[in-house]
Amino acid sequence: MASYYQRITVLLNPRAGKQDATLARQVADAFRAAGAEVDVRLAKGPALAREAADAVRRGSDVVVAGGGDGTVSTAAGALAGTGVPLGVLPLGTLNHFAKDLGIPLDLGDAARVIVAGRTQTVDVGEVNGRLFVNNASVGMYARLIAERAAMQRIGRGKWVAHGLATLRVFRRYQRLRVEVRTATDDAGRSDEVGRTVVRTPFVFVGNNAYQLSGLELGGRKDLTGGRLQVCMAPGMSRGGVAKMIIAAVFADICTLEGFESFTASAVGLDARVGRLQASIDGEPVTLDNPLTFRSRPQALRVIVP
Repeated sequence: MASYYQRITVLLNPRAGKQDATLARQVADAFRAAGAEVDVRLAKGPALAREAADAVRRGSDVVVAGGGDGTVSTAAGALAGTGVPLGVLPLGTLNHFAKDLGIPLDLGDAARVIVAGRTQTVDVGEVNGRLFVNNASVGMYARLIAERAAMQRIGRGKWVAHGLATLRVFRRYQRLRVEVRTATDDAGRSDEVGRTVVRTPFVFVGNNAYQLSGLELGGRKDLTGGRLQVCMAPGMSRGGVAKMIIAAVFADICTLEGFESFTASAVGLDARVGRLQASIDGEPVTLDNPLTFRSRPQALRVIVP
């Protein structure tokens, strides 16, 4: 079978030691079996964004991101608006974006999807110029991600680090005082339709609407709605947040007292501080306050089954 695309660049997030070379060979073999020769490159963080942009300049027909949601998000940031499609190899832990696109989790199956080359355009979100494919947040989850990353840097395994970070964040429970502005323009300024000041443990902003209960918790059925979903919990106590997490498995958390969720095309957050700790697609970042979120409808071309 011949590849629909002639020039495919695959960007892999490096792992530890000899695993890098092994993974690169496995990826190249998977694409070869699917009928395509690919250029496999290892890169992470800012280097990955540069490699993705360079691949576009070199004339690659498709750029593939191999890794978790953070890797995919970084590559998407370089490709959005260019028309060059993004292929996704779900090599991370949770792979939320790949699942929402219907990408198979098996390496060989995912390679065959990319080689087949059916594309569609999907929305992305943006905060202060930084793109996200899944979500961005401030408050508890952002602190948890930062704590987890710090523990991993000193050698903790990911899940051990995650558990310890969760305990630490709950022990230091804080609510963030933030002014929330909703607007109908894409800059979060004009055509203002709402303004409120809340004290909330978190503000979560999703790229389109998330499932908020049961087996589909955290998934999205539509990536083309052109909307942001905003979730917060004004005044909710530490016990209330714990109850919310448990209830999400069995019921709709939107019915819990103190939980709020709404959609908008643009949202502004002002915490009256210089900079804010945030999470973008599961990666810790620090952003200048205030934060301006907007939806960029159909800005990213992706390869789907």
